[in-house]
Amino acid sequence: MRLVGLTGGIASGKSTVSNLFISEGVPVVDADVVARDVVKKGTGGWKKVVKAFGNDILLENGEIDRARLGHIVFTDPAKRQLLNRLLAPYISSGIFWEVFKLWIKGSKVIILDIPLLFETKMDQQTSPVIVVWVDPETQIKRLMARDGIPEEQAKNKINAQMALDQKKTKANIVIDNSGTIEETRLQFQKVLNQISRPLTWKEYALSRDGIFLLLTSAVVGVLAVRKNLP
Repeated sequence: MRLVGLTGGIASGKSTVSNLFISEGVPVVDADVVARDVVKKGTGGWKKVVKAFGNDILLENGEIDRARLGHIVFTDPAKRQLLNRLLAPYISSGIFWEVFKLWIKGSKVIILDIPLLFETKMDQQTSPVIVVWVDPETQIKRLMARDGIPEEQAKNKINAQMALDQKKTKANIVIDNSGTIEETRLQFQKVLNQISRPLTWKEYALSRDGIFLLLTSAVVGVLAVRKNLP
């Protein structure tokens, strides 16, 4: 099984690339979706976050006000680290189960769409690692337009994350999303061909079919030995 890491930064276009994979039938495990699930009302993650940040972050229906919580953690690095530390075990577990379900279905290539891929060391579990990159000026302009916020606030949000230039140096593959969507699609097609190449023996051994083949071979071997015993 091939686990491909996909990451980027806010307003870099990572979601665009993720959706391109989905449109091509490549399964994607989205850490943001998992993160939303682990803080639903009554879950263990929800209880941890409410205990740490108080009832002021709750909506009238008891769900967490994600916009309010996001504002709190983006403006306070210590609280952002606290939130990441509280939810990391739940998110990791959620990602594992999503991958396991796809493994059971026989998926051989899975994209792990994780914003904090490097920060959480998940890059060590994925290969190759794809970084969606844009130049700083484009990133600021797109974030301002997307969220309707002033330049200073956009810069603060961007600076709250690992710099894209730093992520770029850690990548196996870089998709430059600074240009048009057509230019991004052309790069994507090359990446799709690259990650769709045949599995290595090691990757195949970790796939569902590989595991079943190993088990079948082991059973056949045991039966053959027993048959030849006096």
